[in-house]
Amino acid sequence: MNERPKILVIYYTQTGQLKRIVDTVIGPLQDMADIVYEELKPVQPFVFPWKKQTFYDTMPETVLGKPRAIQALNVDPNAHFDLVVLAYQPWFLSPSQPTAAFLQSEQGKSLLNGKPVITLMGCRNMWLSAQETVKGYLQAAGAHLVGNIVLVDKSPNLIALITVLRWQFKGKKEATSLLPPAGVQEVDIVESARFANPIRKVLTTRSWDALQPELIDLKAVELLAPLILLEDRGIRAFRYWSKFISAKGGPGAPERQGRVSMYRGLLLIGIFVLSPIAKVSSLFKLTFKKKELAERVNYYKGIHLS
Repeated sequence: MNERPKILVIYYTQTGQLKRIVDTVIGPLQDMADIVYEELKPVQPFVFPWKKQTFYDTMPETVLGKPRAIQALNVDPNAHFDLVVLAYQPWFLSPSQPTAAFLQSEQGKSLLNGKPVITLMGCRNMWLSAQETVKGYLQAAGAHLVGNIVLVDKSPNLIALITVLRWQFKGKKEATSLLPPAGVQEVDIVESARFANPIRKVLTTRSWDALQPELIDLKAVELLAPLILLEDRGIRAFRYWSKFISAKGGPGAPERQGRVSMYRGLLLIGIFVLSPIAKVSSLFKLTFKKKELAERVNYYKGIHLS
C-alpha cells in the first residue's frame, strides 16, 4: 500500500482570511494526504488593527528584507514532506515580515531544500514584486516553485484601498451602504476550492511541471498590464523611502518618525491625487509597448525567476 503524501502548510495571518483561503484550497486534500499546518508567530506580535504610525513605520524593514524575528517552528526542519504550501500576504509590495523571516531562517531553508513549493496569496491586488522576492528566497533555499495561486480583492483599485485601510486601522471588514466588504470577496474564496483537483493529481503523478499550466487554465493568476506599470512605480518609491527613513534609526526610533510621517502623507497624496495623473501617462506604454507588456504578463503568471 502506497504511503499517503505529506503536505506542509506554512502561513501567517492577522485577520484569519488567509487561513480560510488555505482551508478552502488545501482542505479538500485531507482524504488523500496528511496535512501539517505551521503558523508563523513573530516574537513581538504585529497588533491588529494597526495603529497608523506603527503601520507606516513597518515599511522600511519590510522592503529592505530586515524582518522582525519569528518564534521557533514546531515542525522538525528535517521532516519529510512531499509538498510545501507557502501562504502569505504582500506588505508594501514585499513579502510580509513573518514570511521573510521564515524564508531567511535556517529552519525554513532546511524545510524547503529540495521540496516542491506552491505559493498561495490572499491580497488586495499588488503582489508581483513580493512574488519575485519570494522566488529568489526559494531558489536560494534549493526549493522548486511548482505553482502559484493568487486571490485578490476585485473591487476597483481606489475602492479596494479605502476598504482595506478601514479594515487595517478600524478592524471593520463588513460592507456599508456605500462600500463592499474589505479583502478577497467571499465568492472568490469559496470558488478557490477548484484548485485542489490539479494539486491532487500532481501529488499522485509527481508531474510538477504540469501544475502551473493547469492552475492558469483555472484562472489561478489573473493579471492586467496596468498593474505592472503601477507596481514598477510603487516599488521604486518604496525602496527610496525605506532607505531614507531607516537612515534615521530602526523600527520605532523617535528620530525617524518625522520621515515616517512625511512618507505617510506623500503616499496618500500619491495614491489619491497623482495616481490618476500617472494613469494617463501609462496609456502611452499600454498603447506602444503592448508586446513587451504581454510578455511581462505571461512571465508574472509563471513560476520561473528571470
